Amino acid sequence: MIRKIIIVPLIFFIFLAGCVNEQPAEKGTIQFTSSPTGAQIYLDSQFRGTTPSTLTGIEPGNHTVEFRYTNYQSWSNVMVVSSGNNNVFVALSPQAAAGTTDTGSSAVDAAVVQTLSPVTVTLQLDREQMIIGDSILFSGTAEGCKNVLLTLYGPGAYANGVSLAQPDVGIHGSWSYTWNPGTKLQSGTYVISATDPEKKITVKKEFSVIGGGEVTVVSSSYSAARGNVLQFSGLCTTGASNVQLVLYGPGQYAGGVGLGTFSVQANNNWNFAYTLDNTMPTGTYTLYAYDFPKTTSGTTQFSVGYAS
Repeated sequence: MIRKIIIVPLIFFIFLAGCVNEQPAEKGTIQFTSSPTGAQIYLDSQFRGTTPSTLTGIEPGNHTVEFRYTNYQSWSNVMVVSSGNNNVFVALSPQAAAGTTDTGSSAVDAAVVQTLSPVTVTLQLDREQMIIGDSILFSGTAEGCKNVLLTLYGPGAYANGVSLAQPDVGIHGSWSYTWNPGTKLQSGTYVISATDPEKKITVKKEFSVIGGGEVTVVSSSYSAARGNVLQFSGLCTTGASNVQLVLYGPGQYAGGVGLGTFSVQANNNWNFAYTLDNTMPTGTYTLYAYDFPKTTSGTTQFSVGYAS
């Protein structure tokens, strides 16, 4: 008798513990979108609003989804709702006009259904400035898609955009592509865009390409005295924003003395006024003008003598 009394409460507590430990499944959220927008949403035959709309607290598992829109073929299908975020996008087909013959294609054929996580795409560049002849690495992450589309816009042949590649998204959600266009490239500003295949998300980055041009420099005089002011000017057609000036000559100028970095104007001109130091040795000097960073250079010479 005592054993029966003990066993009955024990079974009760085991049953109670099982009930306490059982955790309810996490609910799902469904984001509904359609083309055209404004379609009526029916979930398990119940009207739940119009697109675009988000429903929360949906039990995970199989559910019937139906879209209805005036003058368009209705669409319905069974989707598997998972816990967390779910997406449904449907492109509805217009109804055949009166007197025409249906081709046999159904709304299901024209519809695209997604039950993936929300689509995200990121984009990074390994540099903001590229020299003609070099390569540049485009990389990033993506969710909700298997690959990304890369399109490049820029001067010349890239004015209307050129599709570069469609790199796959790896198992860790990352993608990358190395672009090596060679030397047949114009300098200027370029824009790379990365988008998912259905073009829901597009991100863009800008970078500059320099090189393929020339840097020139001329002096206002090729013979000057200490204390005089020389005007240096020239062109930079490499696409660089600045030129650097380095002066070589006798004495302390033997190893080169940097005179500074100067902006290239919109018309590709640059200029600089330089006052000759009173301690400069007499002799012949060579001024180098480099684009920045150095892809090419130009030079000019002048001599320094004593003031008369």
